[in-house]
Amino acid sequence: MNRERTLSREISVTQIPSGFKQPLPAGTKVLIHQTLGGSYTVQADFGLFRIDGKDGDALGEVAADHKVETPTLADGAPDPEAVWDQLRKVYDPEIPVNIVDLGLVYSMDVENEPGKGYRVNVAMTLTAPGCGMGPAIAEDAKSKILLVPGVGDADVRITWDPPWNQSMISEEGKMKLGLV
Repeated sequence: MNRERTLSREISVTQIPSGFKQPLPAGTKVLIHQTLGGSYTVQADFGLFRIDGKDGDALGEVAADHKVETPTLADGAPDPEAVWDQLRKVYDPEIPVNIVDLGLVYSMDVENEPGKGYRVNVAMTLTAPGCGMGPAIAEDAKSKILLVPGVGDADVRITWDPPWNQSMISEEGKMKLGLV
C-alpha cells in the first residue's frame, strides 16, 4: 500500500513509538504505510507518525467522517454497542488488527455521573509492556469513544493484569494475522 504524498498543510501528528504529539509542516514528503480505523501510519525522513483521519485531506485523501449516527438509549445514555464499534476502529499502528479483536480491551462500562453526564471507562492492555505506543493508542480510543452520542467523558486505563497473550485474540483477529 506504500503511497508517497506531500502534505498540503501543517498538521498535528503522533510520533511512533513515543506517542508524542508534534507538528508536521506543509511540504513534508511522507509514505503512507497503513490506513486503518480512520487514521494513517506514515513515514517521513525522520520517523514514523500516526495521522488522524480528520487530517486525511492534507495527504490528498478523503478525510474520515468521524460522526457517529447511533442514537442514545432512552435515558440518554450512550449505546454500549456503539462504544464497542468505536473501539473496533482503534489500531496499533504496527498491527493490522483492531484492539478489540487483539483481545487488548479487558472491560468497558458506562457510568452516570450526576450533573456531568455519562462517562465510559475502559481497561485495556498492550501486547508488550515496553510498547511505547500505549499512550497514543489509549488517546485514540478515548477520542473515538467521545464521538459516541451521550458520552460526556471517557477514561482509558492501561493495565498489565492479567498479562496479554495470543490466546486472547479473537478468531477473526487470528485469521487476519495468519495464526489459524
